[in-house]
Amino acid sequence: MKNIIACSALLFLLNIAFAQETTHRKWKQLFNGKDLKGWNIKIKGHDYNDNFGNTFRVENGVMKVSYDHYDNFNQQYGHIFYKKPFSYYILAVEYRFVGQQATGGEGWAYKNSGIMLHCQNPATMLKDQDFPISIEDQLLGGDATGERSTCNLCTPGTYVVMEGKLITQHCVNSSSKTFRGDQWVRAEVVVLGDSIIKHIVNGDTVLVYEKPQIGGGNVSNYDPAQKKDGQLLSSGYISLQSESHPVEFRKVEIIDLSKEYRRKRK
Repeated sequence: MKNIIACSALLFLLNIAFAQETTHRKWKQLFNGKDLKGWNIKIKGHDYNDNFGNTFRVENGVMKVSYDHYDNFNQQYGHIFYKKPFSYYILAVEYRFVGQQATGGEGWAYKNSGIMLHCQNPATMLKDQDFPISIEDQLLGGDATGERSTCNLCTPGTYVVMEGKLITQHCVNSSSKTFRGDQWVRAEVVVLGDSIIKHIVNGDTVLVYEKPQIGGGNVSNYDPAQKKDGQLLSSGYISLQSESHPVEFRKVEIIDLSKEYRRKRK
């Protein structure tokens, strides 16, 4: 009961802080709508910054993840990373799924992408590493029928805490509704260092957890020196996924809260 009360109080304060920050602060655009300047790429099986198959590209002001130069996807999972790490921030991404899944894509990867938070430095990923050690705000699209939430939680090489309990399962569904077709969806995430992380979809809070930390599996071919199990994740890089289904991002923007939180800690 104490955990529930404490969590409710924290959520109330977090909602107030979120409203204040988004009202009085301007968003900084991480994606300039023209090119991939400021972003770095790592695709499984390829060297750092080898944009194999022109997977990540910009067309008509939109960042696209495409597979028209692939013969077979063959588990070549990719990620595009913003150039610098963040710790305390509010991030917003507007995305939509388009077209057909690439040949050879896994069934679970249909209309599947993600915003990766607190990522390891992409320069430390080994050539055949599939995912960065990180926390994933999983982006999913629905079919004509059935329910499929978005902004779920997945944990490649990590754990989190929910309601005082360590969560070791790989993915946890959010409470979001299903988004079908090729409609644009706005996903926001509030990240407060190694404490609270909050997922928001079109203005609705759909998932909250805390204490992101290194641990567990669901990441392969990594450098063991980068996986220090039990270490809390207080900062890291932000990346967007390539998992075999074409996806577009028309906006990637951030409000950096690090100065405010440094002042509060003094």
